[in-house]
Amino acid sequence: MKKKFLFITFLTVIAFIMVHAQPVMETGGQKMPDEWIDKDTHHKVIKLTRIQGSSMSFYFHNNPFVDDRMVFYNSSREKAGAVTDMKRESYNTNVKDKQLYILDLATLSAKRLTDQPTPMNGEIVSAKRKEVFYQVKDSVYSVNIETKKEKLVFVFPADFKASITTVNADGTLLAGTKGSEAEAEIYKNNPEKKDFFNLIYEAKLPKTLFTINMVTKKLTKLFTDSAWLNHVQFSSTDPSLLMFCHEGPWHKVDRIWTIDINTKKVTLMHKRTIDMEIAGHEWFGASGNTIWFDLQQPKGETFFVAGTDVRTGKEIKYSVERNDWSVHYTSAWDERSFAGDGGDPGAVAKAPNGQWINYFTVNADHLNSEKLVNMKHHQYKLEPNVHFSPDGKWIIFRANFEGTENIYAAEIKKS
Repeated sequence: MKKKFLFITFLTVIAFIMVHAQPVMETGGQKMPDEWIDKDTHHKVIKLTRIQGSSMSFYFHNNPFVDDRMVFYNSSREKAGAVTDMKRESYNTNVKDKQLYILDLATLSAKRLTDQPTPMNGEIVSAKRKEVFYQVKDSVYSVNIETKKEKLVFVFPADFKASITTVNADGTLLAGTKGSEAEAEIYKNNPEKKDFFNLIYEAKLPKTLFTINMVTKKLTKLFTDSAWLNHVQFSSTDPSLLMFCHEGPWHKVDRIWTIDINTKKVTLMHKRTIDMEIAGHEWFGASGNTIWFDLQQPKGETFFVAGTDVRTGKEIKYSVERNDWSVHYTSAWDERSFAGDGGDPGAVAKAPNGQWINYFTVNADHLNSEKLVNMKHHQYKLEPNVHFSPDGKWIIFRANFEGTENIYAAEIKKS
């Protein structure tokens, strides 16, 4: 019995040493090691991207995962096919060679997927097809994450210059929006969001939702409205359900809509009920049953994470404290917990202490917050955009608190 006790004690000591081998330190404002414990939260943080260049994870509602791998963008001088799991060296963030990479989350080895000589856009991953879709000018391409083989998927006709933004659950359709030449001119003359945002909203220009069938290559025009249609996302489970928003000042729009691509039925998902109410940054939960969103009733005063059942229209909302409000939220795979990327004092919540990566658990009608990472050294012009890891144990986000962009993961369990 004494030997067993000594053995257990020995294991406890070894575990203690292993945990405390990681430095406990302030996050950011300095060059960070590959792993550390945030001194303010006591949660472990890992640098996922350990390659040269500037690494950027996907926007919060774009799923980047295929099994235990994650697709991301990197800008560096590196050539295609090079080994990319080397230790970090000096960065050159002025390089604009933006390419897609795949990261093995178990080994943290990264491999380059594309070698496009001209700028590319698209954060579209089909886990079912094991392909990533992106667009170069008028051409849509895919790259297979297993074979690294790239292929041309579709070329937009001269009279329909548009952009893809999403792929459906069974990997058969791409979707996006087509704007007008007048809209393109506004963007050209007003490149900053603060300048073009109200101009495009007030112009009430026609915009069209469309799909592309990847088997037949048929382009189908679904719906046209004299509104700024944006934030287009296919359901995570229903291949025929497409969500979109009426973009613009949130207090002026009923923002969140869906369209059944078979029947063309358009449905409003949340109706504003009071003056200055806002709802937005919407996303489908993993089940596809709920559209979740940031709800403020009214703007900047009372904060919620809310959800609408896509089948019944029934809504649920959980209140959030001002300092816990986030620019973007996301839901866990079981949709029983949430994460948020915080916000600086200049954001809509005007939170005096809001610069944190947060983990939320449901407690009756509100969310309890657990702070994972202190983001006071992060410049929020770059949105962190949180994702739950495939195993649900980490929150993945991007940050510039070391002076350049990298992708990190914070462990939900406290160290």
